[in-house]
Amino acid sequence: MHNRARYLIFFQYIGTNYSGAVKVPPHQLVRKGVQDHLEGAIRRLRPLNPVSLSISSRTDTGVHALSNSAHFDLQRKNDKPPFAEDILVEALNFHLRTEQIRITRAHRVPDDFHARYRAQSRTYVYRIALGISRYSQLPLTECSLCWSLRNVELDVGAMREAAAMLVGTHDFSSFRAVSTDMPFKNPVKTMDVLDVQPGSSFAHVHFHREIPFLELTFRSRSFLYRQVRRMTGALVAVGSGELSMLQLKDVLEARDSLAYPQGLTAPAQGLFLTRVDYREADLQLS
Repeated sequence: MHNRARYLIFFQYIGTNYSGAVKVPPHQLVRKGVQDHLEGAIRRLRPLNPVSLSISSRTDTGVHALSNSAHFDLQRKNDKPPFAEDILVEALNFHLRTEQIRITRAHRVPDDFHARYRAQSRTYVYRIALGISRYSQLPLTECSLCWSLRNVELDVGAMREAAAMLVGTHDFSSFRAVSTDMPFKNPVKTMDVLDVQPGSSFAHVHFHREIPFLELTFRSRSFLYRQVRRMTGALVAVGSGELSMLQLKDVLEARDSLAYPQGLTAPAQGLFLTRVDYREADLQLS
C-alpha cells in the first residue's frame, strides 16, 4: 500500500499503575499494560489497518521507562498521505493525556524495520536511596521511583569489584527468573556496561535533607527476565556484606536460576529503562 507507513516511536512512562510494557490478556484485566494504552491512542487516529504494536523492551509491572520504543504500521483513510512525525507525536499524546505515558519522538522507518530485533543495545538505570528508615523521609518526587534502603552506606568499592566480574559474556541463567519463554531464550548475554556511581534525588536541591543515592547502569544488547533486578539485588547484598565475592562467583557459575539466593531481587520501582539504541542506517528510508 503506497500510503501505509511504518513508524518507530520512543515513549516514556511511570510504570506504577501499569502491568508492564506489553499487552495484558483480556481475562487478566486488573491493570492494563502500556501497550494497551498506546494501541488505544493509535486506534483513535482511525487507521484503515488493524492496529498492532511491537514493543522493543518488555518491562515488568512497576518498572519505568524514560525511553522505550515500538513500531507499528498506519494507513490513513481516503488515501491521505502518512502523518508527519511531529503531528503523529502530538496526536498520540493528545489521546494519552490522562495517562502517565508520553510519546517523545517518532521516525518513519523502512517497512521491514523491527523495533525489537534491530535494537543494538538497551540501557537500564537502577536508583537506590540510602539511609531511609521510614517511607516519610523520602520526598514525594521519589515515591515509587527508587528502592529505599535503611543502610546509610554500602561498600561501593566491593560493589564495583562485583560489577566488574559480571561484565562481559557469561551464561546468566542464575540471574533470570523462571518464566514461560525460558526454554526459547539463550541465557548467554554480553554485559557491555555495569557501572556503580553516586546519584541524586530528583528534589535534591529543594528537599530539607540530603539523601545519598546510588545509580547502577546496565547496558547490553538484550536481557533475560528480571536479570537487572536480580543483578542489582546481588550487588547490593555484596555492598552490605550479606554476600561475598566468592558466593557471587558461585551463583554466576552455577548457571541455574535456583542458585540465586531467595529474597534478594531488587523491587521493580527503582528500575528505569533509559535508552534503546539503533543504527542510524537502519532508520533511513531508502
